[in-house]
Amino acid sequence: MDDRSWAQAWGRSAARYVWPERLRKVELTMLRFSKSKIIATLAFIIIGLLLGVPSLMSSEQRKAYLDAVPSWVPSWLVPSRAIVLGLDLQGGSHVLLQVDEADLVRGQVTLLRDDVRRILRDTRVASQNGIQTIQRGVQIRVPDAADRERLMPRLRELAQPISNAVLGQTGDSSIALNEGPDGVITLTLTDAGINDRVRRAVDQSIEVIRRRVDATGTTEPSIQRQGADRVLVQVPGLQDPQQLKALLGETGNLEFRLLAQPGATDVDMLPMREAGGQRVPVERRVIAEGGDLTDAQAAFDPQTNQPIVNFRFNIRGAQRFGQATTENLGRQLAIVLDNEVISAPTIQSPITGGSGQISGSFTVEQVNNLAVLLRSGALPAKLTIVEERTVGPGLGRDSIEAGKIATYVAGIFVVLFMFATYGVFGLIANIALLVHVGLIFGLMSVLEATLTLPGIAGIVLTIGTAVDSNVLIYERIREEVRSGRSIVSGIQAGFDRAFATIVDSNSTMAIAAVILFFLGSGPVRGFAVVFILGILTTVITAVTLTRMMIALWYQWMRPKALPF
Repeated sequence: MDDRSWAQAWGRSAARYVWPERLRKVELTMLRFSKSKIIATLAFIIIGLLLGVPSLMSSEQRKAYLDAVPSWVPSWLVPSRAIVLGLDLQGGSHVLLQVDEADLVRGQVTLLRDDVRRILRDTRVASQNGIQTIQRGVQIRVPDAADRERLMPRLRELAQPISNAVLGQTGDSSIALNEGPDGVITLTLTDAGINDRVRRAVDQSIEVIRRRVDATGTTEPSIQRQGADRVLVQVPGLQDPQQLKALLGETGNLEFRLLAQPGATDVDMLPMREAGGQRVPVERRVIAEGGDLTDAQAAFDPQTNQPIVNFRFNIRGAQRFGQATTENLGRQLAIVLDNEVISAPTIQSPITGGSGQISGSFTVEQVNNLAVLLRSGALPAKLTIVEERTVGPGLGRDSIEAGKIATYVAGIFVVLFMFATYGVFGLIANIALLVHVGLIFGLMSVLEATLTLPGIAGIVLTIGTAVDSNVLIYERIREEVRSGRSIVSGIQAGFDRAFATIVDSNSTMAIAAVILFFLGSGPVRGFAVVFILGILTTVITAVTLTRMMIALWYQWMRPKALPF
């Protein structure tokens, strides 16, 4: 045999040993994870699980755990937030409020009367018999045609078009302006204008109520619109609905006026709290109002040790208040809250510093509630309570126990099925499933989301969807290996080809959950939040974590066949 033939024979013989070894190295590279990716994945999972630990503790255990943390450890490194239980799990107060449309209309008619009076004064036009208040509007009589020609353009400015956030301007007007015989001009609130004002009053009321409830230190209140003119308020953990009703029942409309002097004409007769409800004359001119306040805090008078409220004005309010107190020394200042004189101190000296105090026959609870009202602002209309309900904590405990049993039963059956069907791969899927549930609790703690009974149902449902992703991957791996691929190549192809299916199925479920969140309310939104978080963690645990554990298992065991 010549040298050339010998070399060819040797090459063919060597290839039988070199190429399988090279192929094995290539296949191992398919499932290789870089150290940085492994560290990043484990760090994310560990942090997520640690964030959920406080939710597994009682309030006493959580307090002891936080006290045991050394002071030199930064607070942002210490998981401290726990999932807040909803009204159906820990009990609380449920109040349904309705905007008083009649009160709202009266307020709008009063504003319309003041606007018409201002326009008459600016245009120097006199109305015979003054401004008459009629049902849902006002009426004036201007016989002179030249005066009416000068007046009407200004009155038409009051008839603002109604706009819609979706449709823009609807073509309707808030006020109907009619000119009758003998120079009679009528301005009437339209139905469309009243409905629009009720809608805006509900939106404003939701924000004011939220600030008031948050100021009491209550966690996770649920405040939302219900219907066209109602607001639903649910405060988990608050077992005293009277405190909630006291905050929500007051409109919080604060005004600083002067008690009227004898012989004054432009006055309102308002009840005075310190005089046992006796009505006293109060000037209609408003010196400053609640909107001019920047802060209000409950305190105690250092001289009398009586509960008081210290307040501070903004620049505009401080200027007006300082000028009024300078010009009216010795007169009584009427502090009017919701058309009741709650205090009437005598102005001893000019108050030009932009701050002052409200004193009277108040209890500590009353000054605390008053300070909250003043800080949160005034409600745009009176709210009446149409339904109130207190959910006891006993019902919540029963719901929690029922939810735990459902979760345990579902989890046990899923774990047994996966292990019996897929062996070691099923064990890996079960480990990923436990991490999946832990990450949901961790994310809910970070977001300070509220866990409700439908939320527990969402967790049970995501257990099934998470395992479903593993089933898709494993069955795809089985098909690839049966078609002739090696184990490594089959695992790689199974993950790659099942990934698109997993993304598609989870995307459609995520779209449905997002729609539920934005269009639903209350328990429906609680279910949607948990379901969305479960979908996000499914992608992490069922794809990344499972793939990494299977790769490590293969590199360690080097199996000759699939374990199922």
